[in-house]
Amino acid sequence: MIEPNQQALDIRSTPREEMELFPLDTFPYEFPGREITINFEMPEFTAICPFSDFPDFATIRLEYVPNESCVELKSLKLYINSFRNVKIFHEHVINIILEDFVRVCDPLSVELEGDFHVRGNIKTVVRASYKKGL
Repeated sequence: MIEPNQQALDIRSTPREEMELFPLDTFPYEFPGREITINFEMPEFTAICPFSDFPDFATIRLEYVPNESCVELKSLKLYINSFRNVKIFHEHVINIILEDFVRVCDPLSVELEGDFHVRGNIKTVVRASYKKGL
């Protein structure tokens, strides 16, 4: 059982099925077998803190090695922007982005980082990674 928070606040995150995230899209990678590394930096990420209902701001950094598909940039932008009205904790948002990215793109590897702005004198950086099994 999860203990209630010390401040007795209602800290419900947006349920996954209610997030209404824009779907990621892909295009074929024409050089499968040739490993390249693709890096994206998304400096305007925002979501809502479930604890305070204030916006959280972050830079999301994504690095991946494509397998047979690459993510289409406009869909990635719209997907990231669709978190603006989602109540979610830093730790959870990075895991959701990673899960969605892996499910859609099937990359060889992914490194994902959420570099969140200082809030209450605390700086948070969350990292997650994935490596395709052989």
